[in-house]
Amino acid sequence: MSEIYLSQLKEGESCIIKSLEISDSMRYRLNELGFISGSYVTCLQRSFSGDPTAYFVKGTVIALRKNDTSRIKIAVS
Repeated sequence: MSEIYLSQLKEGESCIIKSLEISDSMRYRLNELGFISGSYVTCLQRSFSGDPTAYFVKGTVIALRKNDTSRIKIAVS
């Protein structure tokens, strides 16, 4: 498995979250939404401009900006 950042995941691809390199308040918010180490995430769709992107995690669709996803390390096979 190779490690990249969530912002690099393409539409339709899935991954496992390895770590969050984000400040305390945003880390807490993402943890509450299911973005925790070991969670399975699928990239659903990018907006027309490419930011934000919709992700499916823990039964929920969540849109995140590239600024945040570029600090979430993932593992892809």
